[in-house]
Amino acid sequence: MPFQLYDTFTREVREMYAMDGDTVRFYCCGPTVYGPAHVGNFRTFVLQDVFRRVLETNGLKTYHVRNLTDVDDKTIRESQAEGLSLGEFTNRWAQRFQKDCELLNLMIPHAEPSAVDHIPEQISLIERLIEAGNAYQASDGSVYFKVEAFAKYGRLSRLAEREITTNEISRETSDEYERDSAADFALWKARQQDDGENYWESPWGQGRPGWHIECSAMSMKYLGESFDLHSGGVDLIFPHHENEIAQSESVTGKTFARHWFHIAHLMVEGTKMSKSLGNLYTLDDIIDRGYGIQEVRYLLLSGSYRQPLNFTFDSLKAAQKAIKKLADFAKKIDSSASPLGSSLATEFGPFLPVQQAILKDMNTSDALGKLFGLVREISEALSKGNYANGAGEINRLRTGFRSVLDLFGLRFSEEKEEAVPAEVKKWAEQRWQAKQSKDWTAADQFREKIQQAGWVVKDSKDSFELIKA
Repeated sequence: MPFQLYDTFTREVREMYAMDGDTVRFYCCGPTVYGPAHVGNFRTFVLQDVFRRVLETNGLKTYHVRNLTDVDDKTIRESQAEGLSLGEFTNRWAQRFQKDCELLNLMIPHAEPSAVDHIPEQISLIERLIEAGNAYQASDGSVYFKVEAFAKYGRLSRLAEREITTNEISRETSDEYERDSAADFALWKARQQDDGENYWESPWGQGRPGWHIECSAMSMKYLGESFDLHSGGVDLIFPHHENEIAQSESVTGKTFARHWFHIAHLMVEGTKMSKSLGNLYTLDDIIDRGYGIQEVRYLLLSGSYRQPLNFTFDSLKAAQKAIKKLADFAKKIDSSASPLGSSLATEFGPFLPVQQAILKDMNTSDALGKLFGLVREISEALSKGNYANGAGEINRLRTGFRSVLDLFGLRFSEEKEEAVPAEVKKWAEQRWQAKQSKDWTAADQFREKIQQAGWVVKDSKDSFELIKA
């Protein structure tokens, strides 16, 4: 059965297939590594992970690229505020992101390029844009993309259908801007005093790349001038993805990405996530409240990717119950539901309706509904002794359920509980004392040690619990 997915560009549900007849090549805009990623970020990354799993469990090969933005306005500003070099600062947060991805059971991308490591490719692309007449150097040495020179600008975001602000000399120097604007945007930013030592040599003088050029250069290097799919949160449609298309197609004359896959916002308790509201929850914040990582993953994938998802702690409690039902069913059919190996299971057997549901525009909500319906029916049949006889049928049941777990990226702890090492217990006690003393830095350091040892600490009001990660 073909995999159908909504395409932001055409506003249609279209079939996913490999342009080269062999491998689906796709690019996901990764995090800007200037702080811990929050659950809103991870909704996008979890659903991109499910997208890859759907492809692979449907028999398609993939090549998955997800970048790290380690030079932009925010990373420079925050690194200087902490008195660290840009590399020291961003490496710390990149490692934190990768650790969180591992906890959430996200499949490792085939390539994870960083912007700083690809400055030469970005300079080369800017040179091509200038040569093509789509970019120009300003008096201060900065280089801008000339929006009016790309007649197709605005097609992805339907910019022409909205009220926009533009004039012939307007320029946008910020990496990110919220208003509708067709202003020329920066490809290369001339060195400023505020940049400190964060600059590179270029044909236009010392400076650094703009944010938008980074993804164009890296995606084209790893996936070619035209590839199957580009993905990110809906907040990236304009200006970031619009600008990527303009930069790339101006020099290649080819369709940049054949399919655009965008994930809707995450709301928190019915409101927009905001630092000022204190609702930018990280995985650590949620663990501190006593919830498990798989419960977070389950909640983030439970709703349609095309609709905003409301993250609440009541819904996390519901996710806890759902995970327990699946874990109990795994025990009932004697399935260890162990972590993934090198490839995904693809024999769904009696759980084929789950796969069929998710192949229809990645409808995770409908797929989960069908899963729990089947779990209930099969559990009742097993209890009454009415399930199909024979070891072969039970093995098909186990294999099919494992395929479903692989499809959603869910995994459960083994039945036998592992003893907590004495050293981990000691760190947990020290972390608890540090929290009571409001020494948050020390508490975070002990948590880091605990996680590196393969354990997760869950806090309750008056105590804590250690659980194998």
